[in-house]
Formats: sequence, C-alpha cells, structure tokens
Amino acid sequence: MKCHSRLGAMVAMRCCSDRCTLLCYHRTALRRRQRAAKPYPTKGSGMDFFASVWLRQQLWALLAVAAVAAAHADIAGGEQPAESLSVTAASLSLDPSQPPLLGELLEQLGRHHYVKLTLDDDFSSALLARYFDRLDGAKLYFYAADVAAAQQRFQSSLDDAVRQRDLAPALELYNLWRQRAMARVEKAITLLEQGLALPQQPTASVVIDAEQRQWFASTAAADDYWQLRLAEQKVRLMLADKSAEEADELLAKRYKNQLTRLQQLNSVDFFSTFSNALTSLYDPHTDYMSPRSEENFKINMSLSLEGIGAVLQSEDEFTKVVRVIPGGPADMQGILQSEDRIVGVGQQGEAVVDVIGWRLDDVVDLIRGPKDSQVTLHILPALGEFADQQREITITRDKVKLEDQAASGSLVELPASSERGPLRIGVIELPAFYFDFEAYRQRDPEYKSSTRDVFNLLRELSDEDVDGLILDLRGNGGGSLHEATTMTDLFVEQGPVVQIRQADQQVDRRQRARSGQVYFGPLVVLVDRLSASASEILAGALQDYRRALIVGSQTYGKGTVQDITGLSSGQVKLTISKYYRISGDSTQNRGVVPDVTLPSLWDSSKIGERERDNALPWDTIHPVPHKLYPGFDDKVELLRQRHAIRQETRSELVRLNERLALEQQWGEDKTVLVQLEARRAQKQAREQALLAIENRHRERTGQPPFADVASWRAAEKDADSALTISAQQDDLLDTPAPVSEADGDTPSDQPPALPLVSAEDDPLLVETANILADLITLSAR
Repeated sequence: MKCHSRLGAMVAMRCCSDRCTLLCYHRTALRRRQRAAKPYPTKGSGMDFFASVWLRQQLWALLAVAAVAAAHADIAGGEQPAESLSVTAASLSLDPSQPPLLGELLEQLGRHHYVKLTLDDDFSSALLARYFDRLDGAKLYFYAADVAAAQQRFQSSLDDAVRQRDLAPALELYNLWRQRAMARVEKAITLLEQGLALPQQPTASVVIDAEQRQWFASTAAADDYWQLRLAEQKVRLMLADKSAEEADELLAKRYKNQLTRLQQLNSVDFFSTFSNALTSLYDPHTDYMSPRSEENFKINMSLSLEGIGAVLQSEDEFTKVVRVIPGGPADMQGILQSEDRIVGVGQQGEAVVDVIGWRLDDVVDLIRGPKDSQVTLHILPALGEFADQQREITITRDKVKLEDQAASGSLVELPASSERGPLRIGVIELPAFYFDFEAYRQRDPEYKSSTRDVFNLLRELSDEDVDGLILDLRGNGGGSLHEATTMTDLFVEQGPVVQIRQADQQVDRRQRARSGQVYFGPLVVLVDRLSASASEILAGALQDYRRALIVGSQTYGKGTVQDITGLSSGQVKLTISKYYRISGDSTQNRGVVPDVTLPSLWDSSKIGERERDNALPWDTIHPVPHKLYPGFDDKVELLRQRHAIRQETRSELVRLNERLALEQQWGEDKTVLVQLEARRAQKQAREQALLAIENRHRERTGQPPFADVASWRAAEKDADSALTISAQQDDLLDTPAPVSEADGDTPSDQPPALPLVSAEDDPLLVETANILADLITLSAR
C-alpha cells in the first residue's frame, strides 16, 4: 500500500553504522572549525548565497563533462570497471531552479511534518543509503567500490550539502549510476543479440532478491550474475511458450527500450529521485511529486481515469500494483492483485510491449485508454503457484465509479447443530468508505454514501430476519474519515470514535458518533492485511467499545494522515498527523489485532506498514472515556479453540491451509532455477502438489478427483466463465444473483433477495459466520 488514498470525496486514505567515540570527537571538532571559518548563510544572505551555490554547481557540471572518466575512477576507489569505458552519453547538468526548490521542500518538511529530523551526520548517513536504494535498489549496476568511495566522501557531509542547497554530490552519484546502468544494459543487449546460452547444470540458480545479495565486488562478478539473470528471464519466457530465438529477441528489445529511457533521463528525474530519497527518511508516505507526477496524482484523486482501476508504483525495474481499486475493471476481472508486477502492456489488436525498466509515467500512459477498449497485461504474480511464472490477462477499460464500490449484502445459512438450531448470518461487504461530496454539495437527495448504503442494507437484512451480522472490511484500504465516524454511529451509542494528534502534539477528539444506534444484534468485523486507514479506525473503535468481535488477520497499520502543499514546481505530500484509538493505542504500524485469527492470504512479512522503511512507530496517548458494552472477553478463548478444531476438520479450510503452507515453503527458497528442464520440472512438480491438495478435498467432499492438471485447470476456467456470464446476466436483468448451497444446506423454496455464500465460494467468510454462530450460542447460555 501502497499511501492508501481513495479519491474524490474519499480524501484521507490514501517508509548507520556506529562510529568510535574518538572518531566522532575529531570529526565534530573539524566541522566546528570549518563552520567557524565559513559560517552557513542565514536568511539575510538572500540571493548572494543562492548565486554562489549556482555558480559552484555549474562548475561541478563543467568539470564532470570534461573529466567524467577521472571522476568515476575516483568514486570507484581508483579501480575503473571495464564497462564504464563504453559509455558515451553526456552527464546531466543541474537546473538552476532546483537548489531553491530543494529549499522550499526542506522548509515544508521542517514546518509541517509530524516528525522533526535534525540534519546531522546520522541524517547524512541514512540519506546516502536511501539514495543508493532509490538509484539501484536491485543492486544491478553499482559496485562495492562505488558504494565504499561514496561513503568515504559523503557519509558525513551530505547533510551539509543539503543544508546549503548544494545538489552537486547527489548529481555526481546520479550520473555515475546512469552511466553504470547504460554500460551494463549495452552489454546485456550484445549478449542477447549473439544468442544467450543457457546453463546446462540442473542446479544452476540465481538469487533475485537484492536483500540476499551484496554489491558487485568486481566486473567479473557482475558479468557472472547478469549472465544468470538474463538466463532466468529467458527461461521464464520459454516456459510461457516462447522459442529460444523469440525469447532472445524479446529480451533484447526490452533492454533496448530500457537503454533509450536511460538516455532520456533529465534533471527533473534526478531531482525527483534525490528528493524522494530525502522525504522517505521522514516516513514512507511523504513524497515529492514533479509536475508530471502531480498530474497523474490528480487524475487518480478524481477517479476519472479510464483504465484498469489500480494504483501503481515503481519498484526497482518493475511497475508494481500497490492496490486494486474495489469495483474497478481489474477488481471485477479478478486476477490482478496487490504486489503483482506488470512486465508488459499491449493494446487491443497489437503486440504486448515489454515495460521492464520503463518510467512509471510511461507505463501508466500505456495502460490508460478509452472506455470499453481492452488492454493486455503480462504480470509476474506475487502469490500462488504462478509466482515465478509470467501470466497474461486481458482487462476491459472503464471508469471507476462510486456505485461500483458500493456496499453489498449477502447471507450465510448455517445448519442446525447439537447446541442450536439453524442460523442465518447477514453479511455486508464494504470495499471502501466513499462519499460523493459533489452530489451532496448540489443537494442531490440520492448522493452516494457508504453509511447510507450500509443503513439501507441493515434494514434489508432485518427483513431477512438474520441472527447476526458480519461487516466485511477485507481489502478495504480506507476512504473518508467522516464516513468511518458516521458508520460507527450505526453500531454504538453516542461517543468518541478516534483521536488525531497533530504535529504540534495537540490532540483532536471531535470525531464522534452523534446519532442513535441502529443495529443492536451480535456483530463481527472481518478484516485482513489489506484493511487499512479508515477501516482500522472503525474496527478499532468497535473493538474498544467491546461492541464487535474482530476476526481475520492483523490489519495493515496505516495510522497517519497526509496533506498536500504546492511548491514552485510540483508539490509535496507529507504526513501531518497520526490516528489513535479511543483506548489510546495508535493504529499506526501495529494496526488492529483480531480477537480470533484466521489464515492470512497475504504474507505479513512483505505487506504492511511495519514492513516499510522509516514507518512511524506504534505508541500510545491518554485514552478517552467511553462506554463498554457487555462484551465477550470470557468467551474469546473458547471461540479460538472451536475455530482451531474446524481448521482441522472442515475440508475447505484444510485445503486453504495446505495451499498456504505450500506457497510459504516455496517462498522461503530465495534462489531461482535457471536451467530450462529443471525449471520446467519444478513447475510441473508444483502443479502436481497443488492438484494433490485439490483432489484430497474432492475425495473428502464426495467428488471424483481430477485425472490430471489439465482437466483441473479446464474445470476452473469453465467455472470462472460461468460465474462471469451469470454476473453479466444479473446486471442486465437487474435480478438477484442465483442461490447456491451454503455449507451443506439445501436452498429454500423461496430464495432470498440477497445471494447465499457457500464455503466453496468463500471459506473464510463462512468460517467467520461459524465463529459468530458460536458467539451467539455461548452468549445464550
């Protein structure tokens, strides 16, 4: 999450080494003497200071162009890697407007950001490390000698340069990275045009994850790694039915495009990269946006984008999916997920263009298009059995509309047990907290509001005579804080909902439930790792009131608020405040911890606020007096025990846990095979393992097993197609969705207006219904 902002009216939605004491003492003394001889300019020095900085930066640029080889030899510790000799592109120069722009950025951060940082040696060291990560996070281009030389020169002085608005050191590193990258890409193109030979050893492998590797020690080490890296990419394409020649041609084209984009980088790209390295030291949601990035942000905020309905960001050389917008085309298509990487984009009737190494803006431009046209994506999935394979999906473009994100209702029918009779559990799925401010401002009586929609669904479920309610917030990335507050109104009496602490440490407690409670029955809130921001506020408030049982996975932990300020060029989005629950606990970093934990479909070691660099910490403030409902603290342990038994006995849950365990096992292997037959055998073995899990489930439920992987995949495809056709017919006829069996029950003669959900459809939702049924039963004793 991917800042987790929704758009339009849904504004608040949308990271050093120790030195010995003696060395620190001498370094500090030296810097004091330097500052005494040449004091830093004050506000009164005005244009004279900026003019001197500008002249010094122009001199830097001229020296860099005249002696680029010598400069690179110096920063590489005296050993000049061979590939730097082939570089012919001129170094970039500074734009004279950028030093003052850096000053504006620093002023906004210092005045308004929630965190106050001191520009000192520790800041300098952290900034240098972050800048290297921004430039070459995949560790594909720099050498260990480059990093060591830069640390020696800049680790304790980069803060001084920033304070003086001196961008020359940052530009020097940017030019070195750009030339290292171009030289390396040129080498890759040459290898591919000659026909890349694949390794023959079955155990040949490569480590893709940069966190598991070190910077290259030599040119030979870089050559060896890139040989394996290119082989892995070629094998992946061959497993996707490309011939060896086609794979070489496609990869060569990919790297030629990447080379072109490296050559097209300009001073704006440099400033954005360095500025965002700097802002990320404050927290992961603080960003500088160039004018072009600002335009894309405004399009996203207005929800007027005609595309696939996904929030994207750059990560290393890939375009990564941060969030799939609920109700959007990608969400409706159902395959694209958060953390997936887009490697190719194709227009309707045209070949797919490889986009690895492209600028994010250019990828977004390709994905956009007119309504009802189709776009084909090649993706590397983040989850599941396809995680190491390239997949092709086609999505019909459309606008993301508020009505497509609307709350929806359904039912789960549970059969009678030895302790109780049959139960009907109502479900309200809420994909976002939305509010159509423009329609409200124009006094449209039918304006869209998530609270209004949930209120109407509560009345509809009351007519269905439900025994309890599940509020499903899975995948809900947040939205309007006002809507989260007013929705709390539906379930509790008047009282506080959330506390907001500002950068000046003042606490705002004005967000309160002010109307009368609407729903008084048993309540469960279902959350997962992608439930964030406003979702966490609502779930946390209901948990603190002891009004609802929280079931699912620990939530994302996005507990900060961002604001946007314009600069002379572009704008800065910075964190200005922090959310706290009425119990005094922050929702930041920790999120909401469920009372009963379900299996998580998302890897919490990769997704979540606490996994983002420089995320603000969890902390507490004073609680707010609030009502405590009778609660269920004495029943939670028994609910957990009963859930654990069902995990071992209910076939759908057994299948889900077996699949998750298998995928976790695969994910623990940090190496990727690069020999074609070994990789193909690995793929087949994984498919057979998944087929075995599916067939064990079918045998437990009295269904015939699939003969092979092909028949299983064909059955899945037919089921998906039938579901899509059924949904389209429902939309055309405006009739309720067909009723399906739920957990072994047979449908009644009079199907309800709301659809029934079965354990095959959504095992975690049905298990949540069983947990709620246990709570109802235990509370009735």
